[in-house]
Amino acid sequence: MNNPFYQAFLAILEEELVPALGCTEPIAIAYAAAKAKELLGCFPEQALLECSGNIIKNVNSVTVPNSGGLTGLRASLLAGLVGGVAREELQVLASMTAAHSERVRRLLLSDFGQVRLLPTDISLHLVVKLTAKQERVTVEIKHRHLDITLIEKNGRILFQADQGSQAGDTGGDRSWLTVKNIYEFSNSVSLDPVRSLLDRQISCNLAIAEEGLRSHYGVGIGRTILELGQDEAVKSKMKAYAAAASEARMSGCGLPVVTNSGSGNQGIAASVPVIIYAREHKLTKDQLYRGLLFSNLLTIHQKTLIGRLSAFCGAVSAACSSGAALTYLAGGSLEQIGQTITNMLANVAGIVCDGAKPSCAAKIASCLDAAYLAHVLAMKGRNYPGGTGIVKDGVEETIAAVGRMACRGMRQTDREILAIMLEA
Repeated sequence: MNNPFYQAFLAILEEELVPALGCTEPIAIAYAAAKAKELLGCFPEQALLECSGNIIKNVNSVTVPNSGGLTGLRASLLAGLVGGVAREELQVLASMTAAHSERVRRLLLSDFGQVRLLPTDISLHLVVKLTAKQERVTVEIKHRHLDITLIEKNGRILFQADQGSQAGDTGGDRSWLTVKNIYEFSNSVSLDPVRSLLDRQISCNLAIAEEGLRSHYGVGIGRTILELGQDEAVKSKMKAYAAAASEARMSGCGLPVVTNSGSGNQGIAASVPVIIYAREHKLTKDQLYRGLLFSNLLTIHQKTLIGRLSAFCGAVSAACSSGAALTYLAGGSLEQIGQTITNMLANVAGIVCDGAKPSCAAKIASCLDAAYLAHVLAMKGRNYPGGTGIVKDGVEETIAAVGRMACRGMRQTDREILAIMLEA
């Protein structure tokens, strides 16, 4: 393929569509803890976790996977120390056993493991410090969930990332990401290089959706949506499967999820609705692949402007991308795809992120309602014009406006949400 963005898009997909077990922020803590313990060479006598406000927000209420229902920052730290295997990276807690969970419970009842707010302007930033006798280890992560930027042992720096090479919240060159380029790529790319990547997303994310529908997690929002018997059966199934997957994940389900832009919930919302839509409409596997390429890349495009973590709910971006992918799969024009995006962002671009928790499933369901409405309106040639609130005259300008609002405009909102969450 002669398109200059072909290899860049393949590299972005390989980088971003990675499996993770559990919510990625507590997993980042567990990963850093497991890595630090590995370097220490024994179980620590003291452990300190320092993390940014956004990390606190996204860990505070979510269940740590394979922990027997434990939640929170200390549980994430202790799980990583007790049962974490650092080489498993985002699946660091895959080997957690009932015995590990019981030990974590006992440690939680003691005063072992301290947590502090880290003064930092970086939204994804955490430091784990361990001591045992005369040994001291520090592991720091910045910007991305697995990006260790500092390893220090006994005052000696073993590894330090080149600060000049830090690319902020994302890695690699994302300048090619536009709706038009994503559209052309999804239409013309050879599917052979991406089949295994997308098959993994299909199998992982659909499996956790089905598990969420079968079993009892949270309030059972996925099953509830199916039982409502809404007129739009396909929409109900899309919402139900995506919400069930999120609720299972946020409630500690031990199955992995293929993430998008560092988030399992975004990975679910960007893929499961497209998978269900394609299945219900009896589309070919190749059509499904192309729809997933479009949805995943559009999610990454939006999140590149917003950042990994912010006060803006990532379900909006991912569901918006799913809705646009429905228009794409339904044979909608590039203009109609842009209308879908605009319709969606004109509707629910005000949903805030107040941390990772089971109710994220409800937000995903609400966002998919809006996404489906945006798709239907666009297929009828209806859309909100520029000047409607933050909607601009072009789709790229509208995406940029939302990115600006979410990244810059909502910083104080982020601080206020954290203050509310930390109130006694």
